[in-house]
Amino acid sequence: MKHPVTADGRYFVVRGRLWRMANPDLSDDERASLVKRLMAARRAVRDAKADQAPELEAAAHREVDEIKRALGERGPVWWKDGAPDLNRHMAKNTPYAAWYAKVFAASVKGPRQDTPDTSRRSNRGRR
Repeated sequence: MKHPVTADGRYFVVRGRLWRMANPDLSDDERASLVKRLMAARRAVRDAKADQAPELEAAAHREVDEIKRALGERGPVWWKDGAPDLNRHMAKNTPYAAWYAKVFAASVKGPRQDTPDTSRRSNRGRR
C-alpha cells in the first residue's frame, strides 16, 4: 500500500489525515465481495450525478455508506480496547503525531509528497 499505515493497523494516512482501515477480521472473500460492491455503488453515484438524478444519487450514497460500515471503515469501531475513533483527524493532532512526523520526514524528498507541487502548476502556459 502506498499510504503509510499505523502500527496498530487501524488507520492509513492521506495528506496528513487518518482514515480508518477495513476490519482485519473480515475474511478475504468477504472483504473482496464488499469492495466489489463498493466500487459498483461509487460508479452508481457517478452515473446518477451525470444523469442529474438526485433520488438515484441519494440511494447510491446510502449504498456506499452501508458497505463502508460493513467493511468497518465507518460506524462503530472494530477494535475492542476502548480507544477512540480518530477517523478523519489530522495525524499531527492525535496520539499518532510522533509516528507520523517520522514517517513524513522519511518520505519527503524535494517537493512535499503529500500535496501537489503547486509551484510547477502555477507556471503552466506562462512561457
